[in-house]
Amino acid sequence: MVRRTSSINRTRALAHRRVRRLTVGSSCVAALLAAAGCKSVAGPSAAPGVSVASLAVTSRSFASGGAIPVDFTCDGADRSPELSWSAPPPGTRSFAVLVDDPDAPSGNFTHFVAYDIDASARELQEGGDPAASGGASGNNDFDRPGYGGPCPPRGQIHHYVFRVYALDTRLEIDPAVDRSALVAAMRGHVLGEGALVGLYSR
Repeated sequence: MVRRTSSINRTRALAHRRVRRLTVGSSCVAALLAAAGCKSVAGPSAAPGVSVASLAVTSRSFASGGAIPVDFTCDGADRSPELSWSAPPPGTRSFAVLVDDPDAPSGNFTHFVAYDIDASARELQEGGDPAASGGASGNNDFDRPGYGGPCPPRGQIHHYVFRVYALDTRLEIDPAVDRSALVAAMRGHVLGEGALVGLYSR
């Protein structure tokens, strides 16, 4: 048991160091996720002829590359962490947020789907509803709307990727939308993107 715990702690520390070497708001989100040990997950494409701007994504609830506190997981209150982002590029009309676990045994597992958040918004409050910022929540992979916290198999460290997208439109789509439908709707509308990675193990 001591040896297993020590191994988990070393893995967590290594992932933390790798993430901190990169700027979370850099334009190379894929490089950040690769450095964190995350598997590749398909996302939406940019608007035609547009170079995607960087959004700096941060949280007062946990540090970049750090452990996600238990209150924001299935082992605690299961409420969403606070999430903030930098000013978007001109032409932004809404934001979308996706929270994914690319380390899930069955492949990528989506914990949160939110969209049509007002272009003036710069955060989602802790435990907040996207509707408070003009947005809506789609269905996560727990098959329910809203946020569902990290809940990995015991003994495994998983990466949780909080992505924010600045879009050139309001999507105004079916409230029961899931990740794949949201990504399809965002295709060709992305003006900016940023990501924040947190870790959790049980």
